[in-house]
Amino acid sequence: MIMRHSSAEPIFENRYDAGRKLAEKLTEYADKAAVVLGIPNGGVAVAMGVALAIGADFDLVISRKIPLPLSPEGGFGSVTDDGTIILNEDMVKKAGLNQQQINYQVSQVRANIKERSLLYHKNRRPISITGRTVIIVDDGLASGYTMKAAIESLRHRKPEKVIAAVPVGPEHVVNDIRKVADRVVACAIGTEPVFYVSDYYRYWYDITDSEVLSCLREFSMRRNGGRIQLPEKKRETRP
Repeated sequence: MIMRHSSAEPIFENRYDAGRKLAEKLTEYADKAAVVLGIPNGGVAVAMGVALAIGADFDLVISRKIPLPLSPEGGFGSVTDDGTIILNEDMVKKAGLNQQQINYQVSQVRANIKERSLLYHKNRRPISITGRTVIIVDDGLASGYTMKAAIESLRHRKPEKVIAAVPVGPEHVVNDIRKVADRVVACAIGTEPVFYVSDYYRYWYDITDSEVLSCLREFSMRRNGGRIQLPEKKRETRP
């Protein structure tokens, strides 16, 4: 059963706790040769917990927001590591963006993705997802365009099913994602008029590249029978 919240309140300690709780919603995929793909940066810690809990393979799918030129906290779409672009046409019109501005912003994001792909993957080849169930995990849905771009990108690699899994998201965005994913799994759905993913976490902070790499090492060690310490929980207050 999905919890519905009309007012935001912390229901996850941090992203690692969110991963454990989300995994409880995905037990039917345990030991079914599923692949869990985390969206960096915030979705990686959540995805690692899911992959370990259900015995799935774990990798990344890089999908990044295209920031508005004069307001980088806002976005007008997303770009993925294979070049897939999903634009929020309503936001493009509202912001009055021309093609030159769009192309420039997209080129900046692509350069950032290339840099991060080299950092995260190094010489490691992506896991094959052809004919397999893929579970895309993020730490929450905001506009939904990052998830939409990831889904469209992965469809080109011919998985059997694509499941979008998040700890929390606003109701209207969850419904939008249901139109493009084979299934959406969420722990909670926000129905409040103003929605912030961070409000649902007691401890919220920006995940660094070093923590992403730490999660990849942690997963590899634990799958191989070893154990390393998770990064310490940071105690920043929510924004």
